[in-house]
Amino acid sequence: MIELINVSKIYQTASGKKQVLKPCNLKFPKGRNIGLLGVNGAGKSTLLRMIAGSEAPTSGLIKRNIKMSWPLGFAGGFNGSMTGAENLRFVSRIYGADINKVTEFVKSFSELDDYLDMPIRSYSSGMKARLAFGLSMAIDFDCYLVDEITGVGDRRFQDKCRDAFRARSEKSSLIMVSHNMSTLKEHCDLGLVLSGGELTFFEDINDAIDNYLTLSK
Repeated sequence: MIELINVSKIYQTASGKKQVLKPCNLKFPKGRNIGLLGVNGAGKSTLLRMIAGSEAPTSGLIKRNIKMSWPLGFAGGFNGSMTGAENLRFVSRIYGADINKVTEFVKSFSELDDYLDMPIRSYSSGMKARLAFGLSMAIDFDCYLVDEITGVGDRRFQDKCRDAFRARSEKSSLIMVSHNMSTLKEHCDLGLVLSGGELTFFEDINDAIDNYLTLSK
């Protein structure tokens, strides 16, 4: 289970402080797929990083008692001077995963081929995203955090991503950020809308989408 306990987030900007999340208390239902919506700059990716533990809240506590992925599409954790393959081995050791199985899966899924033996700093943003996505799919997590990753690559690769999501959702849950309403309807049943620092929960993803569309007019 994931639980936010009086969690808030404030950024210091050139024009002053910006509160992207007001103090919030929320328990994420176990085994459900949640779509996270909000206009550009609302703080969706920030919230996802806080849930993952890669960014700290300004105040409050986030409890996690499940095995959780990093945000798919977020490749900031890779070491730029190491090769793709070396990064795979490093992460595999952290999560206790079989290094050879992970490497073979990612090599096939990401379609990076010889680039796996090149330093991450030579990768484009799309290549980093493919590596991060393939690595996430290669390791079994209880919950997958998804940040617009289904838009990476061509149509064939996007179809491969959707197929991977379907397979994982049979035994794992998702928290997904996307501006594509059809993608959210396809993968999610619950919804969260972040607007003006307020996080609102909806039992039906369609109600969340209706609320978001009203706010974004």
